[in-house]
Amino acid sequence: MNTKEIQHLYWRAGFGITAKTLQALSGKSRRFIVDSLFQEASNIDALTLNLADLEHYTPAMIVKNKAKRGEFIKDSREKLKDFNLLWFDRMITSKALLRERMTLFWANHFVCRDTNIFHVQQYNNVLRTHALGDFGDFIKVISKEAAMLKYLNNKQNRKQKPNENFARELMELFTLGEGNYSEDDIKESAKAFTGYNHNFQGTFILRKFNHDYSFKSFFGHRGRYDGDDIIDIILEQKQCARFVCKKIYKYFVNDSVDQDRVEELASVFYKDYNIENLMHYLFMADWFYDKKHIGSKIKSPIDFMVGLCRTVPVNFHSNKDVLKIQKLLGQVLLNPPNVAGWKGGKNWIDSNSLMLRLKTPSVLLANAEISVKEKGEFEDAFKMYNRKPKRNRLVNVSVNWKSFEEQFQNASFEDIKNHLILSEISKGTQTYLKTLSQHSKRNFCVQLMSLPEYQMC
Repeated sequence: MNTKEIQHLYWRAGFGITAKTLQALSGKSRRFIVDSLFQEASNIDALTLNLADLEHYTPAMIVKNKAKRGEFIKDSREKLKDFNLLWFDRMITSKALLRERMTLFWANHFVCRDTNIFHVQQYNNVLRTHALGDFGDFIKVISKEAAMLKYLNNKQNRKQKPNENFARELMELFTLGEGNYSEDDIKESAKAFTGYNHNFQGTFILRKFNHDYSFKSFFGHRGRYDGDDIIDIILEQKQCARFVCKKIYKYFVNDSVDQDRVEELASVFYKDYNIENLMHYLFMADWFYDKKHIGSKIKSPIDFMVGLCRTVPVNFHSNKDVLKIQKLLGQVLLNPPNVAGWKGGKNWIDSNSLMLRLKTPSVLLANAEISVKEKGEFEDAFKMYNRKPKRNRLVNVSVNWKSFEEQFQNASFEDIKNHLILSEISKGTQTYLKTLSQHSKRNFCVQLMSLPEYQMC
């Protein structure tokens, strides 16, 4: 594989590649490199916070005592901020890049939001555990997760009064796509998921008195189905494989969908719904490395931030600063905008967010400052920290330039440019690059990260 192909693979299967790793992989075969990514992702390392200080809360305490319930919610929300940072840091530091990339992908497929840190942590690790496993098993586990049962109102789904919310989203957003099922399919399948519930710890419980054991008619089948049976019938529809593979293609290949390639992927996936086999096929395909795909995607805010921090390690002194940057850029981990998740693609960028992105490297790495007015209006203050009191800083960070300099010790300025910029460089940018000073690799790095082309991967 050539350098650009390796970089392309590592941006799509991970969050970019370090100069040291790129050098080590140069000249290696595609199969070796792809297999290495999967090997490194084979271990499942759960992401866990120390929640001992919340374990004194009991079900009775929270149900009966309104003040205690409010106290738990407040404490839990603070822990969610800690978990956000923990996940963010995992993506920067993990060797299991593919598993973390897939976890992030599935978090925007099986979209869910909750305020109970115990259930959020459990849900996030379910995504991580099944990220490269069997898709059918994955959906069945998701359908029984406490966070999802709450988010899509399936706890309220009872025999006497069915709630169709989860059944609808199961087909529309998770498996088939809009227009590939009927309203009757929703009504009948909703009955199969009645009685689904969980205990205080987040363990699944089937409340038998609330479950509908009657016959259901679904996609031409009839039986006394439960939720797992409904999922099995959905998996029989090749449209399920097509729907998932279209999302895979848009996320990992190109926002401009090639339907023939989607059908090719669907034929692979439909055989066994094995996610690892599907992703391995994709990363080994010659067409995945077509020039039209390299550097064609706009980085999500998380991709942008994680990639930057993998190149130049940044230590945020406050969790609030990480959340602040995520919020300003438009993607806060654990807090999707709605059940459909983030749209991605060109939706990541508008005039305000682009300007903010272009200034973020200077803010983090070169001691500059941004201020953002109300209603999203952008204003660049661009002043050195020492010109204003410390309390006026947007973020307070420590930058590990030593790590960067060790990585690029023997690299030329042209090497640094080729490492950081994957997309085609416009004529205007090429002209601009000729004016840049090449006396400091640090400054050159910040300037490159401040280019529009750095927003692409």
